[in-house]
Formats: sequence, C-alpha cells, structure tokens
Amino acid sequence: MEQLSIFNKVDDFQEQQTDDRELSIEEINKFINEHKLTERIDIINTENASKRRFTILSLFSGCGGLDLGFKGGFTYLHGNYERNNFDIIWANEINSQAVETYRSYFGNHIVCEDINNIRDDEFPQADIIIGGFPCQDFSLAGKKQGLNVERGRLYLQMKRAIDAVKPVAFIAENVRNLMVMGNGVVLKTIIDDFKQSGYNVYFHLYNAANYGVPQNRERVIIYGIREDLNNIPFIPLETHSLYNWVTASEAIDDLWDKLDTNIPNHSRRDYSKAKFYEGKRTQGNIRIQSDKVAPTIRAEHHGNIEGHYRTYGDESDLSNWRRLSVRECARIQTFPDDFIFQSAASSAYKQVGNAVPPVLAWNIARALFLSLIRIK
Repeated sequence: MEQLSIFNKVDDFQEQQTDDRELSIEEINKFINEHKLTERIDIINTENASKRRFTILSLFSGCGGLDLGFKGGFTYLHGNYERNNFDIIWANEINSQAVETYRSYFGNHIVCEDINNIRDDEFPQADIIIGGFPCQDFSLAGKKQGLNVERGRLYLQMKRAIDAVKPVAFIAENVRNLMVMGNGVVLKTIIDDFKQSGYNVYFHLYNAANYGVPQNRERVIIYGIREDLNNIPFIPLETHSLYNWVTASEAIDDLWDKLDTNIPNHSRRDYSKAKFYEGKRTQGNIRIQSDKVAPTIRAEHHGNIEGHYRTYGDESDLSNWRRLSVRECARIQTFPDDFIFQSAASSAYKQVGNAVPPVLAWNIARALFLSLIRIK
C-alpha cells in the first residue's frame, strides 16, 4: 500500500502539471538560454580556508563515480584529487552488482532497492542531493513532433526526495541528448518541475575532456539552489583544452602488456571477445586512437567495446586486435586503479559506462563548494 501511495503522488503531480498549450521553438530556446550557467571559478588557484562540511544523499548512485568525485581523496595518473568537504551519508541504487562495487569502495551506507519503494520518511536529512537519473523513461507525444512531453517517473522520484529533504542544493546528471529531446521541451519540463519544489534551477553542458578526462564525453549537469538562499552556482574553469587534452595513450599505454598481472579488472577474463568485422565502420568496430581522447565509454555496447590502438601483430589482420579491458575503460573514465569492480566483465563494463567520470565530478564538487560557502 505504501508503494501505491508513492505512485499516486507522482501521478497526481503529473496531472496537476499537464499543460496543453504548445510552446514555440523560440519560446523554448529563450527559456533554455535563460537557465544556462556561465560564471566560472578557478578552483585550483582560488584560496579556500573554509572548514564547512556538507552532507550528501546520493540517488541512482551506480558504482559511485559521481560520489567519488564529491568525496575526493583519490589519485589518478599523476594527479592527486584532494579530499572534499562533502560527506556521503546515504545512497541508493537498484542494480545489485553496482551496489556490490559501491559497498566495497565506500562502505555500507548504500541501500539496494528500487527508489519507487522507498518512503519519504526513509530519506535521511542531508544538505545536498546528487544523482544521475536515467533518461530512458522519457517519451514524446503530440502532433507537432514532441512539443508536449509525457513525464518519466525517475526524475520525479528525485524530485520527491528533494521535496521530502529540502536540501540546500541538488545536482542531477544526464546525457547531452537531454538538451535536444523534443527540441528542448524535455529539458524545459524537468527544469520547470524542479522549480516547483522551490529551487532556482540552472544547467551546464560539460565536455569531460576539458577537465582532464581522456574521453570525448558530454554530459548535462542540472543545478538546483534553494530559492531562499539567493545563490547562483559557479561552474569550474576548464583545466584543459583541445590543445592539451589528455590522450588515450597517456591514460592506458602502461597497461597493454600487463594482462593477468596484479592489476584489478585487467585479465583475459576482463575484456570482450566480440569479433571485429572487416570494412564495417560501425560503433565499436574500430580502435581508439593513441594521440587523441577516446570516444565516449558506453554502458550499452553488447560486447562491442572499442579496440585498443595497439595490436599483437599486423594491424591489418583483425585477429591481432584486442578490445579494451574493464580496467582500461575505467582509466579512460578516470577511476583510480584501487577502485575495483566486483563483477564479471559484462556487468563491470556497464558500471563503468554508466558512471560520471570522478575527475569531472571532483571539479564540479569543488566549484559547488565555493558557491555554497558564500551563503551566510
């Protein structure tokens, strides 16, 4: 009965918010532009002596990429990403294999459960809510190519947690396509719905490569700051550009000849044996390039993860190619080598691909902290 009441809450909200008036493309674009963040802060060179700490409630946590960035205290390649002033006190994820990985690294504060089954009073009080709600639940309807949107349930479950907890701020992550679904109406809908909870809501499109991630990965981050705080968040100043992006070889070259050594998730069982096909330029049927950032590490690839730029012989012979291992994908996603994925390769690949790169998340967290400490 409790679960039914939760669904009723979501359905009631959807009915209350239904608006049959179709907005023009110009109106939607104007709205989107008004909610973009632009003010940057140099998180590396900005002095900060604040001892303030903020507690975090994490939703749709996956294996914990976003959480690791907010927590900090890890090394990646030659960089040290210092501990942040955020304490993750509670997390939720439905996938049991991702939860096993999360628990092994962070501890037992994660609940393995469908968020639909969690009651409002089970969400602990926290200063900030973070999470990357899945986007597959959006469906577009209407006679004019999707200028009306049928709201998906999962971001509304994040809204429900926000309504119950009333945090100072929230961070929601999603794919770049969120900006173009329904010509922008999906993003507008989500922003409007979060604003109904009493928050000033903004967003920024990030390319992770601009923050030292060796990957061309674009993601939308939605920011919410409680209305009574009158605060506009900073976005972190980019640390890299096209001219000094971290390349694939800088990230993974040292791993090539170390299969079946003591490196976690890097054995002959930890890479896909899916066949490469001659002459097909399909997704995954290519090798990454050593002197460029890697393409986006995907969660759904059905074994067709990209091939390593190195080969075991004549590169024209596809039998000499090898697909990236789980650890190589994790490196490209900026997970530290002591972050161990506690499952077989097929699940581990998915965990890696679903995650927010921890180095990107660390930059976002630092800028958010510098924004929040301005609040008296």
